[in-house]
Amino acid sequence: LALAEELGRSARPGDVFALTGELGAGKTIIAKGIARGMGIADEITSPTFTLMEIYEAPVPLYHFDLYRIGREDELDQLFFEEYWEGDGVSVIEWADRAPGRLPDRRTDITLGYIDETSRSVTIEHTGD
Repeated sequence: LALAEELGRSARPGDVFALTGELGAGKTIIAKGIARGMGIADEITSPTFTLMEIYEAPVPLYHFDLYRIGREDELDQLFFEEYWEGDGVSVIEWADRAPGRLPDRRTDITLGYIDETSRSVTIEHTGD
């Protein structure tokens, strides 16, 4: 959570955080931390059924959850690429369900299980 808060503090409009990892690995915790670091006090929950939630702030947060995406053409209905070109920060859970659709400039965060209470976190900046 503290690592994600630091990422949120340094986030700028147009930044995209692409989160991947197994179910329960902590993707939503990372989203919560980024939001907290951006100064967003709202309760951040995973938008599994709505696919996207917008949190208003001086720099808005666009929180996507692609878990329920079954086919690539479903992404066409989201128009989520348009949010990346806007004035906010995007956090995309299950980003691996959008192969070839993510922007070149992004921060990939991969979470993995170490044990019940520990996770590995790999952060890679692309397109800088």
